[in-house]
Amino acid sequence: MRYPIAIEPGGDDSAFGVVVPDLPGCFSAGDTIDEAINNAEDAINQWIEVAIDQGLEIPSPSTVARWADDQEFSGWTFGVVKVDPAALDEKIERVNISMPRRVLHRLDERAKAAGESRSGYIARMALT
Repeated sequence: MRYPIAIEPGGDDSAFGVVVPDLPGCFSAGDTIDEAINNAEDAINQWIEVAIDQGLEIPSPSTVARWADDQEFSGWTFGVVKVDPAALDEKIERVNISMPRRVLHRLDERAKAAGESRSGYIARMALT
């Protein structure tokens, strides 16, 4: 999936600003246009993670054409940022990992102390 981004022109004294119109409050910037686009990709991924954690619905991406004539973005440049659909996938997947027994023992002790399963504990730690 590809989210359109609006890029505010930058210059010697100001950064390039980026707004993701489909994701309210999602924005970024960079000293160069390439940096701004890369930072926008990070901002989109973080916005989606927070929204999922809060149980919010993720808006579907629109098209660049949807925003190109919007007066709010007059004089801006447009692009798109690709988002891996797996970032939105909540389907449970079984995985096999290897680790030293002493580490596994410590992991199990911490999961038990937290009142969680091994899998639940690992997932929560990865998301915090």
